[in-house]
Amino acid sequence: MTTPSRALRAAGQVALGAVLVGAGVGHLTTLREEFQAQVPSWIPVDPDTVVLGSGVVEIALGASLLTTWRQPARRRLGTLVAGFFVAVFPGNIAQLVEHKDAFGLDSDRKRALRLLGQPALVAWARAATKG
Repeated sequence: MTTPSRALRAAGQVALGAVLVGAGVGHLTTLREEFQAQVPSWIPVDPDTVVLGSGVVEIALGASLLTTWRQPARRRLGTLVAGFFVAVFPGNIAQLVEHKDAFGLDSDRKRALRLLGQPALVAWARAATKG
């Protein structure tokens, strides 16, 4: 792999790690209510508990992205992060189907467009941690 490609992947990994840590902290603090809107109504657990738990997981995954650089652990971590993004996708779908406003997503059109971001996050996690 060329040095620019390696540097780009490392920058992508650091950026994703920072995004996850920031989102996780938001789950535990100022964005807690907003994130509750993404918890599907069919989940038989208190939405606040889900938000707090997923926030802790996001912080852990983000911190791991910021500190894991050797292969094959780095690639496995990318797969784990991608899996996390897939696992929380039903929350984004629920926000659309249940017509819940949060994060400025105050119309079905905006909520539907938000769904397109999840595959991008999966791809980001995989691309930033391979090779």
